[in-house]
Amino acid sequence: MTLNLNRRHLLTAAAAGLALPWSASSHAQTWPARSIRMVSPYNAGGSNDILTRVLSEFLGRKLGQGVVVENKAGAGTRIANDFVAKAPPDGYTLLHAAAPIAIGEALYKDLPYDVHKSFTSIGSTAIAPLFLIVNAQAPYKTLAEFIQYAKANPKGATFGSPGAGSAPHLTAELLLRAAGAKGIVVQYRGDAPAYTELLAGRIDATLTAISTAVPHLQAGKLRVLAVANEERTPLYPDAPTFREQGLQSVVGYGWYGMLAPAGTPANIVERLNTEINAAVADAEVRRKAEAVGLQLRGGTAAEFSAFISSETRKWAQIIKVANITAE
Repeated sequence: MTLNLNRRHLLTAAAAGLALPWSASSHAQTWPARSIRMVSPYNAGGSNDILTRVLSEFLGRKLGQGVVVENKAGAGTRIANDFVAKAPPDGYTLLHAAAPIAIGEALYKDLPYDVHKSFTSIGSTAIAPLFLIVNAQAPYKTLAEFIQYAKANPKGATFGSPGAGSAPHLTAELLLRAAGAKGIVVQYRGDAPAYTELLAGRIDATLTAISTAVPHLQAGKLRVLAVANEERTPLYPDAPTFREQGLQSVVGYGWYGMLAPAGTPANIVERLNTEINAAVADAEVRRKAEAVGLQLRGGTAAEFSAFISSETRKWAQIIKVANITAE
């Protein structure tokens, strides 16, 4: 009788142990058991939102659970970033992060999150290559001629930018310094006003996604001089890189990648990274991404983490030397 009681006590204790409060390891073993929230830091309709929805459908099929997109736009992506940074690290809230997350600490004081400590990297998803576009009627036909013009013009070259601290703005500043030329980057509210000014000949150039430039290129109104990628992009392979034309440091583009709250279990991160890489290798996902001017790019979680750190250092230096402040 005593033996049976002890056995019952042991069984009760074992059952109680199984019912202990949530732990990362036990929770991760059953993931995903419900739908996942994927946060886009922009409004619906933009390239980030479109790719987020394409990825959510793909991941939903692979994971066997719904992946719901939530748009939390505003404050240069800081609203979405902060929301995900404060979410439980359980694999059920993800951030489809964008390039501005890497420049926030150089532009803003007292951020409520730390890009290096508040998130766990999952993997890169895409880049948005930036092309140097000029008016087809301008006297410069090549990058070398454009730089020569900028050096000879007392006011330098004028660039249109969709906003202070944006990838086109920072890459224009990087180009001017690499070329040893003067210039002014004029801030507009989006790409459309910059195109209007460029087509009218009131600014000299803009750095922009090829998808928005194609109609004007096909009409013979604009010309591509270079792309700010490490290598030529399949989106527009005729465009030579700045590196090919002697400006080794001029690499800059918009980019997207998946992050989770810091502390997300490693096996969840590994599974998500595997499926993200499967997505960027998928022909249909690629077709939809390229339609909005995105070049898919995968890789490991560690590579994406190192990339974010590199971007943070690189653009902080440009922000400092160009004396760029947030709008």
